[in-house]
Parts: sequence; structure tokens; C-alpha cells
Amino acid sequence: MATQYYRRPWNESRGDQYSSRGPATNYFEVGNDGRPTRQIEIYDSGPTLRYDPEHEEDEFGLLAQEPLAPLDEWQPWAITEAEFEQAWHDLP
Repeated sequence: MATQYYRRPWNESRGDQYSSRGPATNYFEVGNDGRPTRQIEIYDSGPTLRYDPEHEEDEFGLLAQEPLAPLDEWQPWAITEAEFEQAWHDLP
């Protein structure tokens, strides 16, 4: 399986001290094992978080550790590599 890319809105609470940030749009680059290799969280309220193997965690969150499964359920949110790269490189 080739690397896959997804953009999914997230309207549920984080369930932590940062829940007040509200809804977000999450981007995932997913490797052959179904685990995210890069991840972006863009909150409607402004903050943006970005994680990859060189920056897996900070005080605000972390790169997802579990596979996105089952991936066939993620197909409605599939995007192109170019769309993911644009979001990744457009971040401050």
C-alpha cells in the first residue's frame, strides 16, 4: 500500500485542558502500516499544530501513535499528496 493522505474535520472535544480551542481540521500522512507519519491540526480558533518523526510531541499534543483503522472507512476524507504538502508548507 502506498502512502495515503487524509483531511478530516474534528468537531468533538479533545477532552483535555485545550478543549476550548473547539473544532479542528486534521490532516494525516499515513504509511504502509496505517500509522500517521505526519499530522497537522488546524483549529478553527487559530492554533495550528504539526507533528512528524522529528517533532513527535509537545505540550499541546502528539503524533497519533495508533494506526488509522480501518483505512477503508477513511476514504471519504482522502486527499492528494499535493493537498497535504500545501497544508504542511503553508503553516507558520
